[in-house]
Amino acid sequence: MSHTESSSAPLMLSVSGARGIVDQSMTPAVAARFAAAFGTHLFEARAGDQPPSPLPPLVVVGRDSRPSGSTLQDGAVRGLCAVGCRVVRLGVQTTPSMAVAMGMMGADGGMVITASHNPGQWNGLKCLVAPGCAPALQDAQAIISTYETHTVDTELAAASGTVESGDDQAVIDEHVRRVLASIDPEQIRQAGFAVVLDSVNGAGGPAATALLAQLGVTVVGMNLDPTGLFAHEPEPIKQNLTGLASAVAEHGVHLGFAQDPDADRLAVVDETGRYIGEEYTLALAARYALNHPGADSGSSSIAVTNLSTSRMIDDVAAEAGVQVVRTPVGEANVAEVIQGSRAVIGGEGNGGVVWPPVCHVRDSLSGMALILSLLASDGRPLSTLVDSLPSYVIRKTKIDLPDRSGIRTVLSALAQRYAGQQQDTQDGLRVDWPEQGCWLHVRPSNTEPIMRLIVEGPTEKDVERIMNEAMAIVTREMGD
Repeated sequence: MSHTESSSAPLMLSVSGARGIVDQSMTPAVAARFAAAFGTHLFEARAGDQPPSPLPPLVVVGRDSRPSGSTLQDGAVRGLCAVGCRVVRLGVQTTPSMAVAMGMMGADGGMVITASHNPGQWNGLKCLVAPGCAPALQDAQAIISTYETHTVDTELAAASGTVESGDDQAVIDEHVRRVLASIDPEQIRQAGFAVVLDSVNGAGGPAATALLAQLGVTVVGMNLDPTGLFAHEPEPIKQNLTGLASAVAEHGVHLGFAQDPDADRLAVVDETGRYIGEEYTLALAARYALNHPGADSGSSSIAVTNLSTSRMIDDVAAEAGVQVVRTPVGEANVAEVIQGSRAVIGGEGNGGVVWPPVCHVRDSLSGMALILSLLASDGRPLSTLVDSLPSYVIRKTKIDLPDRSGIRTVLSALAQRYAGQQQDTQDGLRVDWPEQGCWLHVRPSNTEPIMRLIVEGPTEKDVERIMNEAMAIVTREMGD
């Protein structure tokens, strides 16, 4: 579900919203048109309401810290007003804080100007729907269809909606309050933790430092100012966090946290300076949430994750007697099942923790609080806790996908090669070898013009064997 203007400047339209290259495929005019499509969808979604709502949809609009965000936000506000929405305009906010803002204001929708973990030349628009989560697949498809088939004269019609300014600090305060209300803050305060926090000059610094201050955590800050001038590549993966790892070891702190630009993802470094991987973020957070009644949502014995997430979450859930439900990749899919099943916790293996007591989108602040709670309650260093989890080798790679027309052929060839194994086709192709403890997931990205391949297994040899064979098939089919 994507649309590409050109291979050099793609415009990606997906369940994650719209992303493109600033001043090329992502411009204020594109932002206005996409926002107008989202506003139109909000009007259509309430068409059957009885009694009819007396007011137009209310939409909260914020942005991450990218320098291009302000002008794109202008365009988005103009597009929403063009179709008659009421708009509350916020400044620099994290995506999870925007979900919280929706709840505070009783908003029908939210829009975040962000390209999440993408590099600085990218920006985009992420949609949220009540009660503060990503749109379901069918709703995302409807928004994209409206964008592609309808035009709105945003210049002439912009006066039909209304705009007011929101209170940014009140939103951050409420986000922090919700996290604190869902854990035992005193337990963390008594532990006397110190951390290094790398916010990559994204939106997350102010909210994260506010939370950690309330928890009595000493913070050694890196790249906290929300300038949008990313100090390193913004995706919180190992090769981009060498500075954080060095700082943790140098300062002798208990652990390190890394956020992505809109602060919905969290990566962790242990006290030795070892990057432990985004896959551990959900496993560690879930280990606390699933085993401490005061930290869970009190609903059902279910945890939710996607098909690309490590089986560590299955092991952690089994310890607590909890079932794991898997969905296609994308927080919208995870959030939909979380709400439908009243799950305790959910998330994704990219460092995304969805904790229902706080909000229904991935939230780095929730991840920090849960991991600190686990450390405080357990008493062992993070490195020891990590080593106590079942150990798997996971390898991720990606291949450029300038033309998506060959995806079906690639997946068909893989399905044929592994016809004797368990297969799941909810999202690309996942192949499981239960007797070996291995799995492979191949899927096109929703947000970038790439195909992702992920393999997990008990040993490096198992992973290398499966990855090499899968890559050979993909390369062969894409070359035909």
